[in-house]
Amino acid sequence: MLSTTKEENLHLTSILADDARSTEAKIKCVKNAEVKWLVENQELCTWITCHDSGKTMVDVALGEILMTCSKLEWLNNHGERALRMEMRYSNLMMSYKKCQVIYKPKGVVSAIVSWNYSLHNAWSPIIASIFAGNAVALKASEHVIWSMEWFVGAIHKCLEVLGYDADIVQTVCCWPDQAEALTKSPLIRHITFIGSEEVGRKLGEKDPAIILPDTDLQRWSSIWMCGIFQNLGQNCIGIEHLIVHSEHYDKLYNILMDRVTKLHFWSVLAPTCEGYIDTMDCGSMISNVWFDVLEELVFQGRKMELLHMSCEGKSYFQATVVGDAKPNSRIAQVELFAPIALLIQYDDIDEVITIANGMQYGLGVSVFGPHQDLCIEVAKELHCGMVSVNDFGVFYVSHLPFGGTKYSRYGRFSGTEGLRALTNPKAIITDRWPSFAQTSTPKVLDYSIHSLMRSCVVLCDGVGIYMSMYALN
Repeated sequence: MLSTTKEENLHLTSILADDARSTEAKIKCVKNAEVKWLVENQELCTWITCHDSGKTMVDVALGEILMTCSKLEWLNNHGERALRMEMRYSNLMMSYKKCQVIYKPKGVVSAIVSWNYSLHNAWSPIIASIFAGNAVALKASEHVIWSMEWFVGAIHKCLEVLGYDADIVQTVCCWPDQAEALTKSPLIRHITFIGSEEVGRKLGEKDPAIILPDTDLQRWSSIWMCGIFQNLGQNCIGIEHLIVHSEHYDKLYNILMDRVTKLHFWSVLAPTCEGYIDTMDCGSMISNVWFDVLEELVFQGRKMELLHMSCEGKSYFQATVVGDAKPNSRIAQVELFAPIALLIQYDDIDEVITIANGMQYGLGVSVFGPHQDLCIEVAKELHCGMVSVNDFGVFYVSHLPFGGTKYSRYGRFSGTEGLRALTNPKAIITDRWPSFAQTSTPKVLDYSIHSLMRSCVVLCDGVGIYMSMYALN
């Protein structure tokens, strides 16, 4: 049994000896404590995540530890600026007024998160909610409740050691059909949902990689392998489609098949006779519930060798390349969330844009090509929320607004827009020069109005003067 009750176990005693905390720096101190704890305990965090989810240590390091540290760093460096009082431009008629927007906490918010990143999906909404001044109720996935509760326990201890009430972070463990207690509660002012379209229309994914003509396939093949098979494809910004020009299809198919056959699947925690951990490219899937559906989609009615196996309580699905898929086929439209690469051919630029936009999801897209200007032109025509040019998924690492369109819609999280979504924007307008100019009501417009005709003449004259000055500007 792992414990998070002792300060020395969490390496938090050194945090208390840090710089004296002024009022405005307290929230940063919490974030610094969390970063230090995560860095100093990364080996333990990696073991816990691997044990609960079946993923490899590399996947944990990249997708969990590194991403969470990056988010904490961004909040420390830029979060305060994102929520700072903001001056807004007005118009000529209101030039004597000063307009500003302030961002106030919502109160109690909730996050309903998926199982594919038990550390990051737990910490990310919690640290953003706390930074924005809210309390937060986290509905953890039942698949990884053990590790998620342990990671949330670390945040509780950080808050306690630094003198905060740990109850501002609550964990809820329930089955999906019981989550209405959160979604329908009048106490919850905002919900962050990370999951599949089957559960709720937020961040459903079918991210394609568009490969433009004359792209160097060997050069980018490693990026595509990572985008497809990182975390066994259980990644909302992972690549599921490779839309490739017909002239390059055969070469790309052979490249992928050659590399896929060399992938090693097993548990990184499995003991070996030599006493060391084997190098594994891919671990196990979180569940085998979808395996029959996935095989039906891949085989399309043909009798073939099964692609999955179970061993020692873990479920493994073979890395698969499906060639020459049709854009309107079921496998090209269903969210797979598995280690499956789907190749689709096209003949011209208009067709590839049509294929990409023909999918019901619109989260992220990658565009690869030798000419960046053409890549950007294609990117602007895509119906999605995010595009990476000659890369995949880096919009999340860059803390840009994260979200999509169509069945990947409803709001944004991450970055300035995501942080502000956890607040109530309040508009405040004041006199710019209160001693010299304030709003007054002309006598002809003062209620009760004695002469409607005269008031209309004065009002029309005023509008005429305003429009003349506007035209001069």
